[in-house]
Amino acid sequence: MPPLSDLPTPDQPAAALAAVVALRRLAGQLELAAVKEAIRQGWTWAEVGQALGVSAQAAHKKFAPMTRERRS
Repeated sequence: MPPLSDLPTPDQPAAALAAVVALRRLAGQLELAAVKEAIRQGWTWAEVGQALGVSAQAAHKKFAPMTRERRS
């Protein structure tokens, strides 16, 4: 990822908004990967929620369906 100083500025709205979309996507991917790893390591939903600044219930509702291992 480029340094923040290399990102577009608000006076370039099209480029800045495209960067926002890309950063949101990257943040979402990083968040999910970190939550999956935390659960794999035995973290509780309360610990995950606390780390994300949300309740255990909110963390569970958002991530539990994506963290369950698929069974064939």
